[in-house]
Amino acid sequence: MSRIKITLSYNGSAFMGSQQQSNTDNTVMGHLITVLHRLKITATPKASGRTDRGVHATHQVIHVDVPEFWSDLVRLKEMLNVQLPSAMRIRRIEFVESEFHARYSAKRRVYRYIIKEDAINPFEDNFVTFVPHLNREAICDAIGCFIGTHNFELFKKSGDDLEHHTRIIYRAYTYSHKGYFILVFEGNGFLRSQIRLMVGFLLRISAGKATKEQLIEQISCIKRHSTDIAPHNGLYLTHIKY
Repeated sequence: MSRIKITLSYNGSAFMGSQQQSNTDNTVMGHLITVLHRLKITATPKASGRTDRGVHATHQVIHVDVPEFWSDLVRLKEMLNVQLPSAMRIRRIEFVESEFHARYSAKRRVYRYIIKEDAINPFEDNFVTFVPHLNREAICDAIGCFIGTHNFELFKKSGDDLEHHTRIIYRAYTYSHKGYFILVFEGNGFLRSQIRLMVGFLLRISAGKATKEQLIEQISCIKRHSTDIAPHNGLYLTHIKY
């Protein structure tokens, strides 16, 4: 057996999330496992992390052990792509050391959240969060508060039963590109729906419903001021750093 690293992208609006589920086959991992089994690859693939329903990925990473007869990775990539749903694409496959683990070997994860200050249009609705009025200056001023090592217990969705909520945010910033306003978060890991809750707070600040000082209080676990969660359609997993 040899271990391979698969880098793939997917349109999250087509699936019920990335993680395999018992009540539906329409997940990213569910489709991938089905096709891998057709190709006589029966080992369980492991992803760098899960993405919720409707969340997209441009560079999700998965590892899986394959039989020795799959030495031609170009052919394997072709066979996977021809059988996977069109909302999924294998970008790259490469051999890695047997100790490599898509999740536990990851050092940093990068997400982008895409916002457009405009009325909703049906052609971008699955991929962009539309906001009628945006205070970009207020968001730019507040987003840096997330940088550092913090206990993000007040920025997690209920049902996350992890014991430790401390995460490191290395970078948090914004930029504009072709009419889109993009928020970037790079950290060692994120809690369930953490980024959408962070963006939700920033959008409250943009709307004048919360302040930067209140954000600092919530990051410091002093008081919860917001449970607003930003829509899933604007969120993208864009890079895993090893």
